[in-house]
Amino acid sequence: MTARDRLIFALDVDSAAEAESLVRLLGPEVGVFKVGLELFISAGPAVISRLKNAGARAIFLDLKLHDIPATMRGAARAAAGLGVDLMTCHAEQAKIFDGMDLGSTKLLGVTVLTSLGPGDLAALGYPPELQDPQALVMKRAGLALAAGCHGVVCSGKEAAAMRALLGPEALIVCPGIRLAGEAGGDDQKRVMTPDKAVAAGASHIVVGRPIRSAPDPVAAARQVVAGIELGLQNSDD
Repeated sequence: MTARDRLIFALDVDSAAEAESLVRLLGPEVGVFKVGLELFISAGPAVISRLKNAGARAIFLDLKLHDIPATMRGAARAAAGLGVDLMTCHAEQAKIFDGMDLGSTKLLGVTVLTSLGPGDLAALGYPPELQDPQALVMKRAGLALAAGCHGVVCSGKEAAAMRALLGPEALIVCPGIRLAGEAGGDDQKRVMTPDKAVAAGASHIVVGRPIRSAPDPVAAARQVVAGIELGLQNSDD
């Protein structure tokens, strides 16, 4: 994969027209476009083909499936039928898909959302040994691996541990990416810069607001790709 192939841009907008505009603008700079709940619910499944027609080379459908087994299997078959390249489920339920044929669609297990920190896990009732996000990520990643997932979603802070656990071929997708010196204040708690996440073992990084809200989104995307290239160099050192 090139550095560009490793950049996933989050289309966190509420209309197909706006998403198509971003694909046309950023298509030459981005490897994968992510469709999340906001866009999928507002624009419907037809948005996938619209984005492909607009120039998206690969689509990541990030719905984080979490339901009873029959519902999840049906949803996964429907998603694969849309021709998406990547899709997500919550890692603790990944075993539901064990043995399913999803064609060329690759399944990722979501471990611990990057908006959660130790205090959040304590408030949710996790025992002390699982209130460290990395400990819970490791536990859930093991479940995803055993169920045959192609990889996991975790923060860059857990990327090195995930690479050691899952091996060289697994997909390790890291959201919560922020450019160096970028101000915080949003809902992401476990964040990392592009170069450090890739050097730690991320195969892909997910970037939304730092590109979408930039005065020049194309220049911001190129800055992220440069960070990925630096991370790849550092990982080889």
